[in-house]
Amino acid sequence: MNWLRQHFAAAADALRHLLRSPGNFILNVLVVSIALALPFAGLSALENVRPISDQMSVEPEISIFMKMDASRDASQALGKAIAQVLKDSDTVGRVEFIPREKAFDAMKSKTGLADVLATLGSNPLPDSFVLRLPGFQNAMDAGRVDDIAQKLKNQPGVDTVQIDSAWVKRLAALLRILRLVLLFLGITLGAVVVAVVFNTIRLQVMTQREEIEVSRLLGATNAFIHRPFYYTGALLGLCAGVVALGLVIAAQQPLNAAILDFAHLYASEFQLALPSPMAIGLLLAVSALLGLFGAMMSVRRHLARMK
Repeated sequence: MNWLRQHFAAAADALRHLLRSPGNFILNVLVVSIALALPFAGLSALENVRPISDQMSVEPEISIFMKMDASRDASQALGKAIAQVLKDSDTVGRVEFIPREKAFDAMKSKTGLADVLATLGSNPLPDSFVLRLPGFQNAMDAGRVDDIAQKLKNQPGVDTVQIDSAWVKRLAALLRILRLVLLFLGITLGAVVVAVVFNTIRLQVMTQREEIEVSRLLGATNAFIHRPFYYTGALLGLCAGVVALGLVIAAQQPLNAAILDFAHLYASEFQLALPSPMAIGLLLAVSALLGLFGAMMSVRRHLARMK
């Protein structure tokens, strides 16, 4: 109970000092909240996009083109080789053989190409296979297609192997880059928050210099003297986190209107969702801890000089 009373008294003392100069406190909160708003917004956007990329149903297709001089027997033998590669890779797939004649007829049926192809005199298309791989549920699973494609490319008579799921892997790679950028941005702006709190607490320590010296003469411990400043830094970080989240949530309303108009072009209803209660609690805890860390650094450094 005595420990709780001490912390309650320290928190009350910190709040009392903040209320003495509300203008400075509000300005400091605004500065810190602006620094926090950008990484909060980036994290919220990534959390909205991540489920789309992770839950996206992916059915990669691999197109396998035979060499022009490959015989029909060699093409049909490749069908057995493809089945063996799928078995070795523990993957289920659907294989479709497209004879060169069928591909040529399909190309001639397209408007405007029949006359052009007639001038060639011979069929320029090779035999080919289309391999469809169902069961890939996200972009990370789709990366296994590269191993299968490489094995197929090494088969006799194969000229070219083409994968049409590269865009899925590009999306996953882009999200990884954005996460790294957001991490770097968060660390940089976190340092800005610590610096602002550090300077704020330094000024407060200098303002209360005489009060601190009297407290030491009366036998106050370092913990007793430090504790109100710690609460001041934590309150500053917490209030700034609340303001930053408020800015992010307020900005989502007009942004969602523009996103919804764009999504309608692709028959989608995608919108940015508000952060979950757990995410809000985590972000507020991080902002309070940043404020506490900045206060601890400032108090320990400047009070040590006053001894």
